[in-house]
Amino acid sequence: MTLDYYPPLSPIRTGLACKCPRCGGGKLFSGFLVVRESCDVCGLDLRGHDTGDGPAVFIIFILGFLVVPLALWVELTYQPPLWLHAVMWFPTVIGVTLLLLRPLKGVMVALQYRHRSTTEQE
Repeated sequence: MTLDYYPPLSPIRTGLACKCPRCGGGKLFSGFLVVRESCDVCGLDLRGHDTGDGPAVFIIFILGFLVVPLALWVELTYQPPLWLHAVMWFPTVIGVTLLLLRPLKGVMVALQYRHRSTTEQE
């Protein structure tokens, strides 16, 4: 199949939906963070896409931007004990990390496909 057959799809939209970056129909992941070997709809080879630590770095920045000011505000306003900070912020950080990790990895794979950063030529 040629590239002309597949319309250009938004890498943000397909990545956040965890769908194939070429057809937008097939599932991108076979596990929680394991990228499929190929798309089950269009057959796109997905083995060459490696996001590395990119999604985790973005999540660190996002959470640092959101959680640190909130934790400081809670500390200055209510002055709770340290154990309460741990009880509040640890589940928040873990929950948001697990919520964002898969979609951000999907966006990174879709951006790699869009900009042809793998060695695969179609």
